[in-house]
Amino acid sequence: MKPDGKFVYSCGGGAVIALFPKEGGTRADHTAISFQVPDVVSAIDTLKRAGVVFEDYDFPGLKPLNHVCVLGSEKAAWFKDTEGNYLCIHEDIA
Repeated sequence: MKPDGKFVYSCGGGAVIALFPKEGGTRADHTAISFQVPDVVSAIDTLKRAGVVFEDYDFPGLKPLNHVCVLGSEKAAWFKDTEGNYLCIHEDIA
């Protein structure tokens, strides 16, 4: 488990997923899963062409530019799955 509470798993072929547990399960009101990608901007373009709608949050310290927020050593973007869970794609930048 990472300091922020997420579990990170290497899935082979370079795929890494991070899971954010929520007590009691059900639909999460926070990031449910985050997928590491090599290029978040390219991944956004690909997903948008497939019909994915990205969420743009405007909170202190979280200002998106073209759906991308820079969070310390990563770039991240969020969207919802068909059940309303928040999913994230992120790219390490450091």
